[in-house]
Amino acid sequence: MKGNKIVLFAAMVTLLIACKKDPSVKDQISQQEEKLAQEEAKEEFDYVVEQFADLRVLRYQIPGWENLTLKEQKLVYYLTQAGLSGRDIIWDQNYRYNLTIRKVLEKIYTSYQGDKSGADWKAFETYVKRVWFSNGIHHHYSNDKIKPEFSKDYFSKLLVATGSELDKEVYELIFNDEDTKKVNQGKGVDNVALSAVNLYGPGVTNADVESFYSKMKSPNPDKPLSFGLNSQLVKENGVVKERVYKSGGLYGSAIDEIVKWLEKAKEVAENKAQGDALGLLIEYYKSGDLQTWDDYNVAWTKATEGNIDYINSFIEVYNDPLGYRGSYETIVQIKDFDMSKKMAVLSENAQWFEDNSPLMEEHKKANVVGVTYKVVATAGEAGDATPSTPVGVNLPNANWIRAEVGSKSVSLGNISNAYNNARGTGVLKEFAHDDEEIELHIKYGELNSKLITALHEVIGHASGQLNPGVGETKETLKNYASTMEEGRADLVGLYYLMDPKIQELGLVDDWEKLGKAAYNAYIRNALMTQLIRINPGDDVEEAHMRNRLWVAAWSFEQGAKDNVIEKVTKDGKTYYNINDYKKLREIFGRLLRETQRIKSEGDYKAAEALVEGYGVKVDQTLHAEILKRNEQFTTAPYSGFVNPVLVPETNENGEITKINVTQPEDFASQMLDYSKRYNFLPEVN
Repeated sequence: MKGNKIVLFAAMVTLLIACKKDPSVKDQISQQEEKLAQEEAKEEFDYVVEQFADLRVLRYQIPGWENLTLKEQKLVYYLTQAGLSGRDIIWDQNYRYNLTIRKVLEKIYTSYQGDKSGADWKAFETYVKRVWFSNGIHHHYSNDKIKPEFSKDYFSKLLVATGSELDKEVYELIFNDEDTKKVNQGKGVDNVALSAVNLYGPGVTNADVESFYSKMKSPNPDKPLSFGLNSQLVKENGVVKERVYKSGGLYGSAIDEIVKWLEKAKEVAENKAQGDALGLLIEYYKSGDLQTWDDYNVAWTKATEGNIDYINSFIEVYNDPLGYRGSYETIVQIKDFDMSKKMAVLSENAQWFEDNSPLMEEHKKANVVGVTYKVVATAGEAGDATPSTPVGVNLPNANWIRAEVGSKSVSLGNISNAYNNARGTGVLKEFAHDDEEIELHIKYGELNSKLITALHEVIGHASGQLNPGVGETKETLKNYASTMEEGRADLVGLYYLMDPKIQELGLVDDWEKLGKAAYNAYIRNALMTQLIRINPGDDVEEAHMRNRLWVAAWSFEQGAKDNVIEKVTKDGKTYYNINDYKKLREIFGRLLRETQRIKSEGDYKAAEALVEGYGVKVDQTLHAEILKRNEQFTTAPYSGFVNPVLVPETNENGEITKINVTQPEDFASQMLDYSKRYNFLPEVN
């Protein structure tokens, strides 16, 4: 870079001599300077903020911000403010005491004047950051309660030293073995009663939930409402009832702030369709009416024009052990025109993928409608989408809307880029079987990551259909619904990553090598490296980890006769080597067919057998080996992000004239700033 800079500078001197006579030359210099500055900024951008415990905090850029009009920048700003205004909702949803605990932890963190050089204070600091990262006292991924590495006595001293108070019951809960699992997905247990998540009140059981919703009927059975999505289910005096999230209802004070900013966003909407959708979202927040929610999702799905889009509300159900209730989240997005254009061929050919899939004919959609796909730059996130963020999203989740109207799929391009720029190759080289596997990953790994995300979201979630009369997946597959759906979408991606069609569409230069890199990466991660994230002796519980494991383990077993995937031991280390990629694709196809059958028919017993038989239990000897081999690496297994800060400039009339993008000083400063500026809920709700 330095050598190029010198050459470019010499060229600029020559051009400057001539620029007095030719104004266009001056413009050319300006363009070259701007390009150079952008390249240098990209090269010098520090993606890593800090690392602690098993977590790493990164930062991301917002490419294309300077190309937006002021009106578009205002829309992004208002939408991010709306999202952040509901930040405390996810804290309360995750655990009923989270806001109380956070307030005390932050008071100690900011006001303690004692010794901060010792191990105890460092342990306290780490605990606070872990709680911030997970939006509560349960780990964002494992769902286990985070264990403090400081003593109760030390914590008591901190409370006294800072004049802080904490109810004895809550104090004990930080350290004891109660409410140890935020979401319990165990087999044969009362998942609701044993989950600490605050989507259900104390005393509510699986039977209560199933009984309560079995009595609810949608006005139109062909367009079932998303019962439970927007409420907490509680038991009062033995009576089970909903507390609806809405203005004047549960979380009403935060929702009123969300609505305030959404109304500002509606005023600067890019077009009528976008404005109408925002209007319905505002109406939904005010009323909590699930029919309005569906009306909004239809309008939002159809609103595909414009440079700005967003996700906002109670959406994904992973935090509900039974898959009814949505967690609060928002993502604000700016379209990446170049990448969206390149990847649009996937949605344009969605019907081809459906027609050529290995599904049973009766499970294929005759008419795949309304699938739109964009690569976007994330401009801000809140709620369950941050600090740990997805790299791809496909919405809405209602099956009938997907079938009749379509869906929107996005890949968060700048998030993927940040992950890739902050990642090394050490773990790859340790767990890959041979040099060929390493070389394929280095050459095709980043493209594979983008393509499997796109295929998973665009084709995977949009494919297939339920049999007539079969209920919603959350009703039929219950606690296995999420992992089955994610595995099904993964299998769609895997099946087509080894298809010459993706090269025909201009997405790759060598479909076979790309497919090999993809299969290697999936098997390596599913059977080995993802296990770095769980503790010795634990089962796999998170839905995505489960789906990767049951896909890979079932496929490994199915190919055992022909040695399709070989378990190899070299120098006392275990590896998995794929010997026959073509046969592995056939196996993925068979599993995709069966997974779709399970969903289409609502076959709970088959889902249970697949997940419990292949996706839960871990080979403890292999797990111990993997953890030992991973000790040499300092990079944390989990990553998340701070958000860029949007800072408006105003004139004497208070009107916004410009919005600047800055980066937060560090993780703690952003978390404390959020707690101060977006503190719209009481501690107990």
